[in-house]
Amino acid sequence: MEKQTQIIRDPEDSGPGPGPEVMAASTLEGNDVYNNADEKLGTIEHIMIDVPRGRVAYAVLSRGGILGMGDKLFAIPWSALTLDTQRKCFLLDVPEQRMKDAEGFDKDAWPRMADLSWATRTHEFYNQPPYW
Repeated sequence: MEKQTQIIRDPEDSGPGPGPEVMAASTLEGNDVYNNADEKLGTIEHIMIDVPRGRVAYAVLSRGGILGMGDKLFAIPWSALTLDTQRKCFLLDVPEQRMKDAEGFDKDAWPRMADLSWATRTHEFYNQPPYW
């Protein structure tokens, strides 16, 4: 069974519009990501689409730099994130210390995200079942 991304929403928010179940990816890029201890883990830089399967594969989390310089990037399986529409952020159930052990990459040296070995390792690190 496919794991879905969770949404925390304001029960009184029933205004017009498509969301939060369907949203433009650009409205989510730039959102901060916090863990359950309310520590900021980083910011969503990109949302990566698995084009052949027609679905979101990863969110690219940026962390550690100053004003965008020296940031390390991390591919976070989409299913590992919870969208919190009340706080306008994402939640990721990963302690700050564990993120220090995560496999990241430099903005000029991205991994081949279609590589199943890399993708499997990434999903396992975040305790997520593969989506494919």
